[in-house]
Amino acid sequence: MKRLKKFRKRVEDVQILPSDLQSRDEFLKYFRCLTLDPNTAHCNLIPSEKNRVVRYTKIDQQYSDHPDRFDYWPQVLCKESVCGRCYWEVEWESDGGVAISVSYKGISRKGPGNECMLSRSSQSWSLEYVSSSLSFWHNSIVTELSVPSSSRIGVYVDHSAGTLSFYSISDTMKLLHRVHTTFTQPLYAGIGFYKDWWSKSAPTVRLCDPK
Repeated sequence: MKRLKKFRKRVEDVQILPSDLQSRDEFLKYFRCLTLDPNTAHCNLIPSEKNRVVRYTKIDQQYSDHPDRFDYWPQVLCKESVCGRCYWEVEWESDGGVAISVSYKGISRKGPGNECMLSRSSQSWSLEYVSSSLSFWHNSIVTELSVPSSSRIGVYVDHSAGTLSFYSISDTMKLLHRVHTTFTQPLYAGIGFYKDWWSKSAPTVRLCDPK
């Protein structure tokens, strides 16, 4: 009987991983409604709409000092950690510089160094859209990618399997880039803006609701 109980426990502990997801409906089964953490937002970023939208402004906001706040790069992280299998969608309204990222909570926040930048740090992984070009960044290493036909991006994380995937979403889902690694900590979704590359329009990024 003891052996049977131990066997049952081992079976329960085994995580059955799904095969590659294909349709958006399959991804939406793992949809996570994320919210931005205002305590991390740089003073040139304005979270709004229940912290589901962030807009860049040239006017410094009078935010309180906070150890979690990015003080040089215009970036913001989400409150909720990403573990297990999670999917979310992001859409930008600008042709300026935007980074769609995941990061460990321990990423540095103070100063201009690469260790604080979502698109350069060893603690973050980023899809970066700048001047009509698309690239993937991790630890200051870049991979150039094909430009998506849509400004709406799906992000899928399978934390235990060590996969991070970015998709372009239009009528269909097109894989833009996939990373295979080992995640050693919970991940946090992040958004970055890069102030040297502005377009005429004010950059805005939205965490999308499933439709």
